[in-house]
Amino acid sequence: MPQVKSATPAEINARLTAGERLELIDVREPEELAIASIEGARPFPMSQAATWIDHLPGDVELVIICHHGMRSMQVAQALAHRGHQNITNLTGGIDLWTTQVDPTIPRY
Repeated sequence: MPQVKSATPAEINARLTAGERLELIDVREPEELAIASIEGARPFPMSQAATWIDHLPGDVELVIICHHGMRSMQVAQALAHRGHQNITNLTGGIDLWTTQVDPTIPRY
């Protein structure tokens, strides 16, 4: 089974800033997304994973995001079990993103 990597918000932001192609997948629920979101992240609520989990692109690194990093790790592991080769869990989630990268994003 492919290994799920982990990276901090600062590491992912540095890679994005350097022009790396990463697909940010936010697995939080719509009510959470209404409070705070990372620009460019695509919403795929975990509660609806059965409808989308087999349709994510396989040709780009997927960075899975949630509030603190627990739900995203579950989704990342499910993707690895399905054969995705290049998956990274965002350590600390959007909560840590607000402290390491963008303090204008509301914390909740």
